[in-house]
Amino acid sequence: MLRSARRIAVVGASPYPWRASNVVMAYLLEQGYACVPVNPEAETVLGQPCFPTLEEAVATAGGAGFDIVDVFRRAEHTPDIARSAVALRCGTLWLQQGIVNQEAARIAHEGGVAVVMDRCTAVDHRGLR
Repeated sequence: MLRSARRIAVVGASPYPWRASNVVMAYLLEQGYACVPVNPEAETVLGQPCFPTLEEAVATAGGAGFDIVDVFRRAEHTPDIARSAVALRCGTLWLQQGIVNQEAARIAHEGGVAVVMDRCTAVDHRGLR
């Protein structure tokens, strides 16, 4: 997934450099991925314009879905994110390390979206090299 992905939505991206979402997004940007932060409380993250919802991020990009929806939100929020990923025809729902939700996985899987749970995109990417 990470080898073929180009566009990654970072749901729960934080503008604070000490937060894991910020560190991971910075790493992914350095690796050449087009990262789009999604956080209703931030205007920008790492110089990238931030969107309040996944839907708005896709609409602004001309309706093109994301290869990966990289989620840094608590597990109870992930079913709704999974529904959005399915509706927007995203490729993969990726729940970051420590985040597991079987309902979100079921929603994504039944909607044709691949699922990764409890893994870090940056750690997995480093393992590819």
